[in-house]
Amino acid sequence: MSPKSAWPVARPVALCAALTVPALILRLSGVHPAAALSLAAFGAAVVAASFLLAWAAEAARVDIAGPLAIAILAVIAVLPEFAVDLYFAYTAGHHPDYVQYAAANMTGSNRLLLGLGWPLVVIVSLWVASRRSGRGVRELVLQSGYRTELGFLLVASLVAFLVPLSGRISLVLGFALLGFFVFYLWKASRAEASEPELAGPAARIGDLPRRRRRLLVTGLFVFAAVVIVASAEPFAESLIATGTQLGLDRFLLVQWVAPLASEAPEFIVAILFAVHGRGSDAIGTLISSKVSQWTMLVGSLPVAYLAGGGGTALVLDGRQVEEFLLTTTQTMLGVAALLTLRFPRWLAFTLLGLFAVQYALPGQAARYLLCVLYGTIAAAALVRNRRYVVPVLAAPFRGLPSSPLQPEPGGAGPAVLEAPARTRVGAAPVRTPGPGRGPRSPDHGQASAGPPRAGQGAKARKRQSGWAVKPSGG
Repeated sequence: MSPKSAWPVARPVALCAALTVPALILRLSGVHPAAALSLAAFGAAVVAASFLLAWAAEAARVDIAGPLAIAILAVIAVLPEFAVDLYFAYTAGHHPDYVQYAAANMTGSNRLLLGLGWPLVVIVSLWVASRRSGRGVRELVLQSGYRTELGFLLVASLVAFLVPLSGRISLVLGFALLGFFVFYLWKASRAEASEPELAGPAARIGDLPRRRRRLLVTGLFVFAAVVIVASAEPFAESLIATGTQLGLDRFLLVQWVAPLASEAPEFIVAILFAVHGRGSDAIGTLISSKVSQWTMLVGSLPVAYLAGGGGTALVLDGRQVEEFLLTTTQTMLGVAALLTLRFPRWLAFTLLGLFAVQYALPGQAARYLLCVLYGTIAAAALVRNRRYVVPVLAAPFRGLPSSPLQPEPGGAGPAVLEAPARTRVGAAPVRTPGPGRGPRSPDHGQASAGPPRAGQGAKARKRQSGWAVKPSGG
């Protein structure tokens, strides 16, 4: 490969690597600058390393068998917030004041993912679909394989209600959630693999010659992991110190600033999928991440707390119980409304609006009011979609492929997009971006002609980019 053709790959990688240099220098030298400066340096390093991880993980799917790649991606996706949250939980074991920060970071990352990430990706997907079709598109249709993932998320959400009811995250519950996550990965290993279709820097890395690609991906994995592990502690501590110096609520800083840094790359990758007309893949990526957070991340907290010198249960105070209950009811609304494998526009704006309300109306009363609103809408959605509840709950425990139900008829109003001789709306070619994804069933439109093989480059991908309009009720 010529230096000129390699430059599009080297430029974003070199930029992200350069952003990590100040943090590495500070960490290795032992220098402790002002809290705000330290926060900027280590925060930038976490964000940059997260981008490198995301690109490397996507490009690795070219060389790693599909199910194995899925399992690795599921863990890598939450590594940045996982490192920060485990630091808080571990420190809480011998420093009780840090218990609130472990819960704050976990609830913040979960609510940010579903309250901002999900609706933003769907809104972009519907806008792209409307522009391409020339008519209004009011809902995104998901592939049938996502029923299994929704089943995992529904089970984990029901179990999660034990936390606000008991006021603690016990070690037993932690091991149960971790075991459920292992089962989630095992389910992924049984999913049918397919050729990956990459986008952005990951696609350019995937187009490199095999030897150079593998060396680069391995190097990015190692470098990004080292940066994240080295930056987790100073980033967390500088965040708390900055809040103290500026007189800001440290709980809120930990709850929202830290997750924003770690979630940013994932949001951008999902939005890129949506912009390229791959809305189903975009929301599927975020659903996969939500399952990983709700099982592996939550389940690891009491284990880290015990390792840090704490007891066998991470005990939460009243504020943390409210935050956990709000996070759980929000998740239930998201899952309940998606039981039909359709993500309507009203749901996207509802999730986004309720997420914004928590900033406009802070306080205990507002949190409980939001819990009631989330719970009421979720209950209504469960009643309306009641015939889908049992199949979704059973989907994780059935063999692959799961027995899909037809999505509810959308009538003549909503429209979906269909790629010629390929897939339906927002759905990318048949692939497996997250655990539990089986082959598409006949009820979800035309069969896939398959994406271009990795290594063919952008021209091959461009040849398959046409779209046409199709009524969703057909």
